[in-house]
Amino acid sequence: MTSLISEGVKVSVETFYQPDYSNPLQSEFMFAYRITIENHNPFPVKLIRRHWKIFDSNGSNREVEGEGVVGVQPTLNSGEQYQYVSGCNLRTEMGRMSGTYQMENLNSKQLFNVSIPAFEMIFPYKGN
Repeated sequence: MTSLISEGVKVSVETFYQPDYSNPLQSEFMFAYRITIENHNPFPVKLIRRHWKIFDSNGSNREVEGEGVVGVQPTLNSGEQYQYVSGCNLRTEMGRMSGTYQMENLNSKQLFNVSIPAFEMIFPYKGN
């Protein structure tokens, strides 16, 4: 698991290879990732937007941006956490993701960015 605290919000990531949704012979590698977001601030926050940078080991880069995560814009009071699972498809056996969440301080209505730690997605048989 990879974790990072920025702007008082801790983001932790776990990744999982998805063999049932992958086809290595066709260069299709599917990964799931579980994100846990914890609010360590003394004020409530709301996740407004996400911005991902996805790097495939063949040199291709993609960016994905949009509202919320998995169709919701969760609100976290001080000390609360939110967890969700999503996925990413790669054309190669290895890749990396990183990004930011745009959050709103619900007391001051001020927007701020929280860093999502870089994490790797590696086909489990690549190391053998």
